[in-house]
Amino acid sequence: MRAEASPERAIFNALKRTYPQARAELDYDNPLQLLVATILSAQSTDRRVNLVTPALFARYPSAAALAAADRAELEALIMPTGFFRNKATSIIGMAQRLVAEFGGAVPSTLDELVTLPGVGRKTANVVLGNAFGVPGITVDTHFGRLARRLGWSRHTDPLKVEQDIMRLFPARDWTMLSHVLVWHGRRCCHARKPACGACPVARWCPSFGEGPTDPVEAVKLLKSEGRL
Repeated sequence: MRAEASPERAIFNALKRTYPQARAELDYDNPLQLLVATILSAQSTDRRVNLVTPALFARYPSAAALAAADRAELEALIMPTGFFRNKATSIIGMAQRLVAEFGGAVPSTLDELVTLPGVGRKTANVVLGNAFGVPGITVDTHFGRLARRLGWSRHTDPLKVEQDIMRLFPARDWTMLSHVLVWHGRRCCHARKPACGACPVARWCPSFGEGPTDPVEAVKLLKSEGRL
């Protein structure tokens, strides 16, 4: 007799079926572009970042170009993403470190990535999982919220949440798990009013009932890609 899947595995499988197209929602063509876009996404939306990056990447196509960027020009390009002065400092510093220590190439290990200005574990794991195929857990606001609602972690500290999830899932699942949880958090399991009655993992969720349980009411809360 086939063993029944654990609740964690059942939830993951259901979310993969619900969001088969789940991926990083930042637009990029190479590791450097993804790294820059992820830095810009702090306190911003992926959609807003994607509006800014085409002109940014055309103007600064390499780490060397970013390292030598005119600060005022760079700040003007990234201003719509918010906190543009701090982000410009991080991007220029990151690029200068890439040029000085990594030959202008984005490194492919966590230990090296987190030495770059403006790059923490979350950003590093986004780059590793999506640009290099190295398994990583991306604990952003959505991921952390869902991990707690699902009972997978009781922590608010991203590193502790990451460690809890690493004990529940094998490394091969980490990147896709990050994608589907983030997608579910953006589209259904909202912070203030989750769409519990329309949730594909409601049967396994210990937090069911935090939002409307009536399917008709709940479905109105769902967000499509066009409304994110």
